[in-house]
Amino acid sequence: MTIIRPRLLAALFFAVCVCAGLWQLERQRQGLAIEHVRVGTTPATVYRQPGASAAPAVVIAHGFAGSRQLMEAYALTLARAGYVAVSFDFEGHGRNPTPMSGDVTRIDGTTRLLMRETAGVVAFAQALPGADGRVALLGHSMSADIIARQAMADPSIGATVAVSMFSEAVTATAPRNLLIVSGEWEGFLRRDALRNARLADPAATEGMTVGDPSRGTGRRAVAAPAVEHVGVLYSATALREARDWLDTTFGRQSAGPVSATGGAIVLLLVGIVGLAWPLAGLLPQGATAPAAVPLGTFLAAVLVPAVLTPILLAFVETRFLPVLVADYLAVHLLVFGALSLAILHWRGVSLGPVAWGAALALAAYGILVFGGALDRYVASFWPIVPRMPIIAAIAVGAVPYMLADSRVTEGGHARWWRMLVARAAFIASLGGAVALDFERLFFLLMIIPVIVLFFTIFGLMGGWVGRRTGSPVASGMALGLLLAWALGVSFPMFSPG
Repeated sequence: MTIIRPRLLAALFFAVCVCAGLWQLERQRQGLAIEHVRVGTTPATVYRQPGASAAPAVVIAHGFAGSRQLMEAYALTLARAGYVAVSFDFEGHGRNPTPMSGDVTRIDGTTRLLMRETAGVVAFAQALPGADGRVALLGHSMSADIIARQAMADPSIGATVAVSMFSEAVTATAPRNLLIVSGEWEGFLRRDALRNARLADPAATEGMTVGDPSRGTGRRAVAAPAVEHVGVLYSATALREARDWLDTTFGRQSAGPVSATGGAIVLLLVGIVGLAWPLAGLLPQGATAPAAVPLGTFLAAVLVPAVLTPILLAFVETRFLPVLVADYLAVHLLVFGALSLAILHWRGVSLGPVAWGAALALAAYGILVFGGALDRYVASFWPIVPRMPIIAAIAVGAVPYMLADSRVTEGGHARWWRMLVARAAFIASLGGAVALDFERLFFLLMIIPVIVLFFTIFGLMGGWVGRRTGSPVASGMALGLLLAWALGVSFPMFSPG
């Protein structure tokens, strides 16, 4: 009897996951016309049903460090309901070549500029073929405040759907027909949503509609069950609430399921990550595992840089890139990695053999395959030309850091708790940097989830390659490039002028 090898079974299983995820995601696009356009320099995507009768337009805005792909579940849902949906990349985000500018701490700074950009997209959407002149705004997180303020400034906005919103601009009567959707696990934002609902009616409770949407005075705060700040973008409840609110505002009726694509995205990405394990088995096998790192050396190489790096950099000017705090992060990675590598060298721990082919294969798989799926269905991952120098600058720090990380975790051979301690020490080091200079570095807090996801996803794939090849250098080099790439496409480009 032939015994099917575990790697072959895994390859078949995860290939099915990839195919199933792709099928579900592409099915949501069937029957829709999806057009990529530019509104001035602002990249935008228009979703609509070909041949549908004239309908209101809905302009959809993403949050900080996001892109229009993150909002696609809303765009697909509303286009299937007959609306003309227009999503766009804010200045400094995604594929928008124009950096963010102004003072990010002042309402009359960056916020006003982003409101002006939103107004330009609104005018474009209202003039589209198939749009009947009526328009609504929908935004998530950072943009929820921006669209609320823009709706208050523009009387043509018929409704506002604010997802995960915190805003001090909302009044008892403005903006018109305001729906505030929060995730069940967004405690602070849920409380703020209810506060804003009670501005219109002190008796308002979560899930209650107050005012009269037909007269523009409607207001509603609702929580999507069992989701947080990102999950609310894919929640069937949140999508349905948004669609129904717009239907109520514009006197329309929609039926059928919403495009809750989150499960399909998870299925696709799990399949791609899982396939990396059987594919790693095709790489040349290393002769031996890297030498174990003694416990004392491990702790010194992890904890000393974690403590010293934020202290040393508190006295260094690190503003040299046209992007928010990525320049500081690049230097933090470099100093942390250099200190760690120096301690390893001092204690007689060598990096070990180099498997260049494996490094190239892992980097290519992460950028082209995993990154390609991200770029189409989740968030912008293909950099525009102005972002390439940013990626290169971050790589100068990310590669040494990941080489050190791969060596202290023994190329994936170390016990799980060592990997956890190593990554947690780096995250804590970034937290220490923010604590020492909160005003300059508080945006680092918003990018920490990206780093945690990187360690979870790419760290797993790097461990498989490291264990197969016995080369911490292979996984370290590839993961350093991948980390620089992921951060370089995520951070908003910024010019203070």
